[in-house]
Parts: sequence; C-alpha cells; structure tokens
Amino acid sequence: MLPEVNTDEEWDRVVGDEAIMQPAVEDLCARLGLAGAPLTRFPAGSQPVYAVGDAHVLKLFPGAAARDGNAEARVLRHLEGRLPLATPRVHDAGPYENGWRHILMSRLPGEDLAVAWPRIPRADRERIVAEAAGTLAALHALDPAPLADALGPADWSVFVAEQRAGVVDRQRALGLAEHWLAQIPAFLDAAPRPDRDNLTQPALLHTEFMREHLLVEPGAGRRLTGLLDFEPAMVGDRAYDFVAVGLYVTRAEPGLFDLFTKEYGRTFDPRELLAYTLLHVYGNLSRYLRELPAPPEPTLDALAETWFGR
Repeated sequence: MLPEVNTDEEWDRVVGDEAIMQPAVEDLCARLGLAGAPLTRFPAGSQPVYAVGDAHVLKLFPGAAARDGNAEARVLRHLEGRLPLATPRVHDAGPYENGWRHILMSRLPGEDLAVAWPRIPRADRERIVAEAAGTLAALHALDPAPLADALGPADWSVFVAEQRAGVVDRQRALGLAEHWLAQIPAFLDAAPRPDRDNLTQPALLHTEFMREHLLVEPGAGRRLTGLLDFEPAMVGDRAYDFVAVGLYVTRAEPGLFDLFTKEYGRTFDPRELLAYTLLHVYGNLSRYLRELPAPPEPTLDALAETWFGR
C-alpha cells in the first residue's frame, strides 16, 4: 500500500502525508495481529514512528533507509537485557512492501527527558546524568563484533579521513560563518587525532545519545527508564558518542559534563570532542552556536572548553 520512497522528493510527498501513511500502517498492524489498535504518530523522528495502543511502537523505513531498519533491529536484539536502562524489545521486524521495512517493538514507559528537563531540580539532574553515563559505559563495554556485518563504517580511519576532506564545505553549506570556517583546518591539524581507538578498542556507538532519546519517570524522584533510537548506530571510537553528550545532554550546564565523564570512567580532551563535532555525520556547528552558550572568545579552542571542558 505504500509507494516506493528512494529520493528526497518521494520522501517529501509520501512520508508526511497521513492520507497515504495511515492506511498502510493499519494494514501492517493487521498483518502483525494488532488490527484495530489505536494509532498515534510521534511528531519527531527521522523515520515515521507510531504508538500502537499502549504496549507497542511501530517504526517504518522506506527503501532509501532500509539498511537502517535492518541495523536497528539487529542492534536492539543484541542489546536486550544487557544495559542498565531498558531498550525496546523487538517483536517483529522485516520487509513490508515496495522496499519498506518495519520494526514492531515494545513501548517503554517514561517521559521524553528533553521535555521534562526544565522541570527537574539540579540534584535530580546530576543523578540522571550519572545514570546516563553508566548506561553509555555499559554500551561501550559490549563486544560489537556480532554487529560488524550490519553496522559501518568498515574502516574508522577511512571514515574520519572522508569526513575531514569535506568538512569546511559541509559546514559552510550549513551556514557557518567564515570566521569559524577559517579556523577549522588548523584546529583539526592541532587537535588530538580523533581515531586513536579504531584498531584496538572499537565500541558499539549510539551516535545520538541525547535527552530526546532518553526516557525518565514522571513526577518526583525521577529515574531514567529507557534508551531509544539505535537507527544510526555505528562501530568506532567511543569519543564520537561524547559529541551528543556535550551538545544534547549536559549542554554546557556547569559541572555536568565533568560529572558525566567521571561516572563514565574516562575523560577526553575537549579539542578531540570538538573535532568530532565538526566531523560528525550530523554535525552542524552553526546551529550549535545559536543554541549553546558562547565561548569567552571566538576561537575553536575556547569553544571546546566551553562545551566539553570542566
């Protein structure tokens, strides 16, 4: 019932149109034994995702993202019961129609941490950050080898080199001011090499470890209840995951990034993490400069300390 979606134009035409999506989701739910269950589409997310009743979530991947659907299902099955926080349990995963794939998974309890954060007192924020750090450490401690055939990149050093080759043009296209663009080559030359763990200690990476993908109990005495969205998972240098930690979990709130790294059990050079910010697949320095506290001086070194320092 869903048409092929392999281009940006097809995506824009199909994925946002509930007149197209809803009947197909109802059909797929019926095939999965959930006919008639109430459907609610989540407003956020890079792929169409629906709550199916109170107990299930259905995530769909068009042909252009079919590999991501296979990867996420593999990662979720690999993680089940192995982290301090719950991850969705896969009930069914596979092809649908015209290149589309699906994952039917359990719905985890809790509130989006990004939504809840402004209402959370400082002491509870610190406890939540510590819990999050322990979860990321547990994720990175798992052997990624069983997922090597499903996740990229095949060679971390090659990935870093490719990201480096196009970094200035990529950041310019995203609107970064020339003052910052001019600093990037020398900054990356001087920063610690951001792929040092590639050959000896590769880790399973979430790559978007952020408040939006963490769930927390509602009300007083909040605890984290779950970790979501492993669609962009990779295998590589664990420092890469700390980009999202600094930008989307601790967000330059005094003391929180230092607390996170202490609970995680390892520190990183702030310049290395800003280098990975520039090289990240989703890195957008112009946007981060609008959203996060400014450094005391307009240099990349000062920026690294402001976002990833003590």
